[in-house]
Amino acid sequence: MASFSKMITRTDTEKRLSVPIKFLESLPPFHGGHAVDFQAEDENAEVWTFQCSTRKKGRYKKPVLSKGWLRFASRKKLKVGDRIEFYEARNQTTDESPPCYGVRVEREIKLLGCRIGYAPLLSEIKPF
Repeated sequence: MASFSKMITRTDTEKRLSVPIKFLESLPPFHGGHAVDFQAEDENAEVWTFQCSTRKKGRYKKPVLSKGWLRFASRKKLKVGDRIEFYEARNQTTDESPPCYGVRVEREIKLLGCRIGYAPLLSEIKPF
């Protein structure tokens, strides 16, 4: 079960999220193509659709999340220094079911300008 976490960079908030090559092993098969769609559920049980793509040519695949990523980053109000984690979750139905994925965001906590840790990003409470 592959998962990864990383601190958000400026490129991640403005363009795309680069992911480690090892994460590709847990995604659905690419079937000879260079992109695959998958869904991940966040801590609020909201399902997000992402597309992971790799370079068509070249020695290094350099996988990135593009489609769906900027919408997610905007809705979650991601900032440089926040942390994101994608993980493969256990599917409760059958072995033939497509893999389930989870995504979790943690906000950077600073005290006097120094990072002291991270806290789960809670959903915003909307006024009545």
